[in-house]
Amino acid sequence: MSPLRVVVIGGGRNSEHAVSLASAASVAAGFDRSRYRVTRLTIDPAGRWQDAAGSEIGLSRAIEVLRACDVVVPMVHGRLGEDGALAALCELIGVPYVGSGIGAGAIGMDKRVTKLLAEAAGIPTASAVLLDRATAHAYRFREPVVVKPVSAGSSIGVSLVNSAEELPAAVDAALAVDDHLLVEQRMLGREIDVAVLRRADGTALVAPPLEIEAGGGVYDHEAKYGGGAVFRVPAALLDEERWELERAAVRMYDALDCSGVARIDFFLTADGPVLNEVNTTPGFTAQSQVPRMFAAAGVTYGELLDLLVDGALASRHPVGGPGHPARTAHSPALRPALTRIMS
Repeated sequence: MSPLRVVVIGGGRNSEHAVSLASAASVAAGFDRSRYRVTRLTIDPAGRWQDAAGSEIGLSRAIEVLRACDVVVPMVHGRLGEDGALAALCELIGVPYVGSGIGAGAIGMDKRVTKLLAEAAGIPTASAVLLDRATAHAYRFREPVVVKPVSAGSSIGVSLVNSAEELPAAVDAALAVDDHLLVEQRMLGREIDVAVLRRADGTALVAPPLEIEAGGGVYDHEAKYGGGAVFRVPAALLDEERWELERAAVRMYDALDCSGVARIDFFLTADGPVLNEVNTTPGFTAQSQVPRMFAAAGVTYGELLDLLVDGALASRHPVGGPGHPARTAHSPALRPALTRIMS
């Protein structure tokens, strides 16, 4: 069988451009070249499409490249990527793609709407106040709180506020990346991430949960990428705690109608799991949380990519289409260490 033609998209016109470039580079390098033919496309900070050599090619030429492939792997975190924009482009041109669809991406990117959906699904979230540019600086401080943009990732613009004097700077940091922000009650509990992946056969897989130790502070952008946080996987959990987290994660994944892999982040409190946020296009370097969690189950980075490609081909175009006959990457059998949950 000839190699599968894969296009990996990185970059993006948002504050997570550099993070997206790192994820895309790692994904492109992670494919087995004996089974995949990989092409890279990049969206620069101004929104211009570029080829692997960095030459501007324009959207029309980029669409031609996408239409000629078997599957697209969008690795653009944040707005105009993770929020369903690239999923919409792939849907419009009829190309299978890895990851969640338009609705899941848009809702997952909007933390205020995610909270509403979680509560409707019976998953607790931290109490929060929604503010905008007109109301944010008039907010009456109740400590301690976490201030975060409504639609941004990579913990950009997220601040822990312990005093009234810290609030204006935290508000300004959030408004620098979004027109709306949330002021959330600070949750006291362990930060636990759960990765859920939908296989080609429809079963949901949950990797061993990961615990983040942020040194007693908030897991902000500096802690995430400056080496100030420690990841522990698998997290030390009681069986009942793990079961509660896994059930809540799968319930949230299904409520959003996610595809591919999503990272569901929780606070594990004395009263049980409390949802923090959902990442429908999580970071994907070898050192990112999701690959680490699957590696703890014995699934290599390359095998994880196989699972995602197989799922995309099965869910988007199960019988192929014009110029796109049904294909499979023949992902390996999963090791017993990986939890299997039927949705």
